[in-house]
Amino acid sequence: MSISVLLLTPPFTQLNTPYPATAYIKGFLNTIQVPSVQADLGISVILKIFSQKGLIRVFETIEAKNISQVSKNAKRIIRLKEEYLSTIDPVVSFLQFQNPTLAYNICEGDFLPQASRFDQLDDLEWAFGTSGMQDKARHLATLYLEDLGDLIQECLDANFGFSRYAERLGRSAVRFDPIEEALQSEASFTDQFLFETLNELLATKHYDLICFSVPFPGNLYAALRAGKFIKENYPHIKIAMGGGYPNTELRSLKEPRVFQYVDFITLDDGEQPLTCLLEFLEGKREYNHLKRTFMLVDGEVIYINAAKERDVPFSKTGTPDYTGLPLKKYLSVLEMANPMHRLWSDGRWNKLTMAHGCYWKKCSFCDISLDYIQNYEPVSAALICDRIEELIAQTGETGFHFVDEAAPPALMRELALEIIKRKISITWWTNIRFEERFTHDLCRLLKASGCIAVSGGLEVASDRLLLKMQKGVTVSQVARVAHNFTSSGIMVHAYLMYGFPTQTAQETIDSLEMVRQLFMNNVLQSGFWHLFAMTSHAPIGKNPEAFGVVKIGPEKGLFADNDLAHEDPTGADHEMFSEGLKKALFNYMHGVGFEFSLQEWFGFKVPKTSVPKNFIYRAVEDHVPSVLRPNQKAIWLGKAPELEQFYTNKKGKKREHWKLLFYGKSQTQELKIDKETGEKIIYLVNNCKPILGKKEQSVNQFQKEMEEQNIGEFEAFLGSELFTVLQEEGFLLV
Repeated sequence: MSISVLLLTPPFTQLNTPYPATAYIKGFLNTIQVPSVQADLGISVILKIFSQKGLIRVFETIEAKNISQVSKNAKRIIRLKEEYLSTIDPVVSFLQFQNPTLAYNICEGDFLPQASRFDQLDDLEWAFGTSGMQDKARHLATLYLEDLGDLIQECLDANFGFSRYAERLGRSAVRFDPIEEALQSEASFTDQFLFETLNELLATKHYDLICFSVPFPGNLYAALRAGKFIKENYPHIKIAMGGGYPNTELRSLKEPRVFQYVDFITLDDGEQPLTCLLEFLEGKREYNHLKRTFMLVDGEVIYINAAKERDVPFSKTGTPDYTGLPLKKYLSVLEMANPMHRLWSDGRWNKLTMAHGCYWKKCSFCDISLDYIQNYEPVSAALICDRIEELIAQTGETGFHFVDEAAPPALMRELALEIIKRKISITWWTNIRFEERFTHDLCRLLKASGCIAVSGGLEVASDRLLLKMQKGVTVSQVARVAHNFTSSGIMVHAYLMYGFPTQTAQETIDSLEMVRQLFMNNVLQSGFWHLFAMTSHAPIGKNPEAFGVVKIGPEKGLFADNDLAHEDPTGADHEMFSEGLKKALFNYMHGVGFEFSLQEWFGFKVPKTSVPKNFIYRAVEDHVPSVLRPNQKAIWLGKAPELEQFYTNKKGKKREHWKLLFYGKSQTQELKIDKETGEKIIYLVNNCKPILGKKEQSVNQFQKEMEEQNIGEFEAFLGSELFTVLQEEGFLLV
């Protein structure tokens, strides 16, 4: 007997690219020869609703409801029904990169019907004035879709959202009652499209097991609603649920009612639990030998983790497989947001992971006790590149988002070298810690391999609180490292936090001043403030007293357990700073407002900053001496320099000279040199060229070879004009 498997992502996650969980599981199932099919219910439902046929149903349903009171905005959209019906299909096609010439019509201003989202147009001209026509058109098309989303939310389904669905039901859901009430009520407008999509998938092909990956609270309701529909219409199908939401929220699950909608809930890495579950369904394993699985037995929720098999090593999980997902149908929207958020919503990205877990795993606010962070397991750069090449061949896309908790600097170095050796042309970005190991040379190497952006946690921008958080960085260190990335042409996004326990009003304002200076000095290009949230799986949630926090709830329930309510008796009233912090950041990201007093951003009296006005400038200029380590590598990324002879005449005497020519992509640089030294330098740098199958030279080996060539002392070389020119042209010590 062979179990047939369907992998599903419930609505809604992203419009522009598939959430990768089902692709990861499908890639693993390929390695154990288990055939599977996958689908993204979110993009399917969106494309059904936002089509001419779908919008006809939207407007007809609103008319049938005969709603007496609608907002002025909704009334306007309804009155412009014909304009929306005639434009929706071309706009969606445009956002799928299938109809680029429509940008001219969109930008002329009389093509798209406009409602309240377009009230921002004055701000748009300010923020997007230098953008190209395609970008501006995609942004206008995004506003157009959001207007329609507002209509659906007001008149048909209050839970609708493009990147989440009924999120309020899944967030902090200690008790199951509100979810149960929603599930037992009449299906919503959005649910009807979900059911139609499920019918299309299930009516023509037999499946024994459906696996829902539920990454966020905004996917939970749709997964359970879909489960209810499947139980009622296809009762022979077993349903399993896993993913980020169960992994963080359902670890102490005792609620039996959830098993009316699913049969199994698995925790943490899904490969081995799913393997055991398949064997159980095939009759090859008893249920009491499953792995990290909740199920209902005799009306009671039990957790089973008795399988003897270990988890599948990360190196053996296979390459993510996107087969079956409609990659060309995703919508590349362009929201009015910061540059890093644009990467999230714009373009299509193959998702990969360099290393399972986090190599630091110390941050006091992070869920470091959970498997996806605690169990750190990197794979080789060669294997990552193999997966990159497989995915390019499979998807035709060369954009990669490495979804690591924090990509390790040493592995990033090896990956960059492997990409360069294989001559793979890709665009990639990832999440990092602001480690001192990210030297300017390493950042240049990453840039040469296709890295365009990194994001990392600056959090509170206060050294006292960073120490309390156990971040392992200081503000000055973050500034220097971020500057190394920025000066190499790599965009830097900072995660910013306010409201960490014991944070004072003074520290909040000082953090904002640090952020102002970071943007003013072009050290950061993007950022996002979020209010501190305490979770039950983080050190601060496990031991709040040690951080000066009083836990006030919620009481333990039978369903979810993650978000914790708390009081900060020694800190500021943190939420009152929210609007001012975000307003200031918005301006700083657009290069304005640096000259304003910090008081300008707040409607109440705030302390004056105690941070020196040139703190970040000094931190960046304060070059901490880099100590060369013996295992560092000497890398030459430039073209082979050429030695050229030339002559000068002085007082009738013809003199021979030599110069090294460096041919860059945009210019040629010359350096006068004697012939013998020039020949030796050409030999040395060519020997440092990354070549597939050849081990790179260490700095020690380069130094030894240089001294054997009688070029001079290595220390003197590092301070010479020759070294400066070589660095400019692509000589790196990483």
